Amino acid sequence: MTSDTTYPTSRLALIDRFLCDIQPWGELHGLKRFAVEFLYFGIKEARACMFAGLFFLSIFLVPRTGLFALPRYDVLLVIALAIQFFMIWSKLETLDEAKAILLFHIVGFALEVFKTSGTIQSWSYPDFAYTKVFGVPLFSGFMYAAVGSYIIQAWRLLDVRIRHHPPHWMATLIGVAIYANFFTHHFIGDYRWYIAACAIGLYARATVIYRPYDRDRKMPLLLSFVLIGFFVWLAENISTFFGIWKYPDQIGAWSIVHIGKWSSWSLLVIMTFTIVAHLKHIKSRIYVPE
Repeated sequence: MTSDTTYPTSRLALIDRFLCDIQPWGELHGLKRFAVEFLYFGIKEARACMFAGLFFLSIFLVPRTGLFALPRYDVLLVIALAIQFFMIWSKLETLDEAKAILLFHIVGFALEVFKTSGTIQSWSYPDFAYTKVFGVPLFSGFMYAAVGSYIIQAWRLLDVRIRHHPPHWMATLIGVAIYANFFTHHFIGDYRWYIAACAIGLYARATVIYRPYDRDRKMPLLLSFVLIGFFVWLAENISTFFGIWKYPDQIGAWSIVHIGKWSSWSLLVIMTFTIVAHLKHIKSRIYVPE
């Protein structure tokens, strides 16, 4: 017996079908059930992180001097494109999902251009690259796309459903406000906490229903935003440690990224989630009370 979730058809889809097969090991109880559910949840999470995992693994492995006479940033762009094409070729992502991920790339790259501009200088990319545009390497947009890819893949693998999601127009308005504040707070003040308060009120009743193994589990949607934001913050610390980009206080020597960035990433996850939620096959699994 299998879940009613639709999976892409490909050679690798056999693995996904096995992971999402209901009760492949029969009825489980007690400690054995806990161990199997925990293991399945971990494997599904790792599988959902395929794009992000392979991309950040390349950050660790590509030397700062680059490869094959190509600067490091250019090599990372080639790798990111190769991973993306592989995901589409293997049907691990549909074309509609790839279009959504392209939108994340564009949105993220526009933010990078603004934040690294001469008048703002929130952070910088110190190394040379042929594929820099306005001082920002093109691969940088894939870091935002990686978050979108994770949410899309996790939605499918964990059979995610959302209960008591706010009206889509309200969620979209909050998402736009979050993105706009990343720009406007340099000129008219930082309103992130007011926006965060509105988001908390909007999503207070929303619940994520997900299936690690054969039984539905649930958690507050807001908690999932915070948890994903935390892991993105950890990835940011690793990336700055390897010198992919640097904040002003990291120029002389590396230091941990300010904990306040966790809140920024959690808000960005809300915006990313809003974009993903507009995909047709995902929107059908979101319950909005009347």
